[in-house]
Amino acid sequence: MGKQDHRMENIDPIGTGDHDLNKYQVTLNFEIDDEFMGFVPAHRLYINSLIEKSIIDIYTVSMESQRAWVIINAHNKKQVERYLAKSPLFKYWTVEIDELFLYDGQVWRMPAVQLN
Repeated sequence: MGKQDHRMENIDPIGTGDHDLNKYQVTLNFEIDDEFMGFVPAHRLYINSLIEKSIIDIYTVSMESQRAWVIINAHNKKQVERYLAKSPLFKYWTVEIDELFLYDGQVWRMPAVQLN
């Protein structure tokens, strides 16, 4: 038998016909100081632009644990790193990047049928 491919089915989040994108879970650990907070507005503009381009699916931040989680659509980990490096907050982060095998949730399901 040949080698099995255990990667997630390729996706096309932007609708460009480019099915060679993968989803990556990015975990960002950071420490907050006054300088950090000064970069937040520019960082949010950058993140918003990536969300609008369907490069970022999900962006969440916990101030309690000083950690953020991001789902990014990219060809490979190097491309993910390039996206992250453009953030004004990049120098504050410790980064973990994991390619996802499964990405599912209620929002991607058909709504439940309700009979009147």
